[in-house]
Amino acid sequence: MTYSLADDSLALGGRTFRSRLFIGTGKYSSFTLMREALEASGAEVVTVAVRRVNLSDRSKESLLDYIDRDRFTILPNTAGCYTAEEAIRAANLGREAGLSDWVKLEVIGDEKTLFPDTEALLAATRVLVRDGFVVLPYTNDDPIVARKLQDAGAAAVMPLGAPIGSGMGIQNRANIRIILETVSVPVIIDAGVGTASDATIAMELGCHAVLMNTGIAGADDPVAMAAAMKRAVEAGRLAYKAGRIPKRLYATASSPLQGISR
Repeated sequence: MTYSLADDSLALGGRTFRSRLFIGTGKYSSFTLMREALEASGAEVVTVAVRRVNLSDRSKESLLDYIDRDRFTILPNTAGCYTAEEAIRAANLGREAGLSDWVKLEVIGDEKTLFPDTEALLAATRVLVRDGFVVLPYTNDDPIVARKLQDAGAAAVMPLGAPIGSGMGIQNRANIRIILETVSVPVIIDAGVGTASDATIAMELGCHAVLMNTGIAGADDPVAMAAAMKRAVEAGRLAYKAGRIPKRLYATASSPLQGISR
């Protein structure tokens, strides 16, 4: 049987997606370059920081002018919010402006590391779920927090692979594996991906999707990197579904030696 990615859609928040690569819209040198990278990535979900969108004067140029709303699902995010109240307000502003009732929820707890404030994150998740949002919270790689976010009604959990924008890749594979065993909602790696192999590793671990921004936007050639990330996510997913061989300390002959006279 030949396995096909066409038969492997991602169910999330009542919708289905063919691509398991989610992509951000920040840090590009121009909106035109951003649009080209989005196209090359094959992504269907695009994150947009509510604070970067001009919600008061739609006559001015906006990054939204460069995103095909018929092709891409907009995922507003609450980047730059340091309290639950700020994040809740940003999410509501995005919904009132017609962006979406989905939200990538970020509540930052430390300005240097940009690690999340998990206590405030949980509080904001509960409020937004109650108010009808599809909440995808950015969190640390703590399985207990992931379970609490699921219990609070999150549609997915989005643990960091490494600090935001660091490009260090998946630093704690063991915790990611435990999170995958702990929750039943999709697990989406968010933050830390620097190159294609990082995305592949995340998918090989069994993660359901990968979200990235800096790894693409900060590359020398963002469009080429977006294309590489598309293939990396697909390859990692295929490898996960195929089932890797077990790791062994000693060699195992590729050709059986039984029955061969010496």
